[in-house]
Amino acid sequence: MAPLTAAQRNLPNIIVTGTPGTGKTAHAEMLAERLQESSNGGEGQLKMRHVSVNNIVKDKECHEGWDDELGCWIVDDDKLLDAMEDDGVEQGGCIIDWHACELFPQRWIDLVVVLRVESSTLYDRLSARKYAEIKLQENLDTEIMDILLQEARDSYNEEIVVELRSDTPEEMETNVDRIFSWLEQWKKDHAPE
Repeated sequence: MAPLTAAQRNLPNIIVTGTPGTGKTAHAEMLAERLQESSNGGEGQLKMRHVSVNNIVKDKECHEGWDDELGCWIVDDDKLLDAMEDDGVEQGGCIIDWHACELFPQRWIDLVVVLRVESSTLYDRLSARKYAEIKLQENLDTEIMDILLQEARDSYNEEIVVELRSDTPEEMETNVDRIFSWLEQWKKDHAPE
C-alpha cells in the first residue's frame, strides 16, 4: 500500500518535541484527553491518540541496548520507523511525543511543536528526575543552543514548525489550546467537499 499524504489522511500527525523536561508527555497527554472529552461521536470529531516513542523503543525493542552513562536506550532508527509504520502512524491521528523529530518522514508530519524552557527551570526539572550530571549537562546544552528547534526547521517546512514556551502550567494550558485550535482548523481545511 502506498503511503498516505496529508491530503489523503482524515486526521493530521503532530510531533510534540523538545529537550527532556520541557513537558512533551504532559502536553501530548493533555491534548489527547481534551480531544477525547470534546469528542461527541459525530462525523467531525478529532479522535487522536498519544504515541510515546520512548514506549515503542522499549516495548518493541527498537534499540541496540542500554547506554549506562547517559541512562537511555540506544535507538535503532530503522526498527523504530518500521514499528511505527506497523502501528499505523502514517495513517494520521497521532500526537507523537519524543525528544527528536528529524527521523520522521516529512510526509507523515503536519505540525511540529517544539517546546522550550528557560535554563534554570529545565535544570530544576532534570535534577528532580535525578539525571546523571553528564546527561543533565548535555540536555541543558541542547536547550541553550536551540539544537532541537534548528533540527525541526532543517527537517520540515518552516511553516509547520511552531516554537512554544513551556515554563509554567499556564503556558502548557495555553499551548494545548493553540494546538487544539490548529487541529480544528486542519479538520475544516481537509474536510471532503
